[in-house]
Amino acid sequence: MKKDIHPKYDIKTKATCACGAVFEVGSTMPEIKIEICSQCHPFYTGNEKIIDTAGRVERFKKRSAATAKIKK
Repeated sequence: MKKDIHPKYDIKTKATCACGAVFEVGSTMPEIKIEICSQCHPFYTGNEKIIDTAGRVERFKKRSAATAKIKK
């Protein structure tokens, strides 16, 4: 490896999640801001978050209910 061309690697970089969780990781950046982490991701927490954009969830549930009525 050539000397003085590689960025400094810090093993105690502070990573801050949008949910408020703060933890240390290794990185060449002094600080990292992330949107999702293991403390707020549905896969790890087991909680499903439904983000409703323009009523899509309600429209889906309405169509699903109408289909169920037709099948009966």
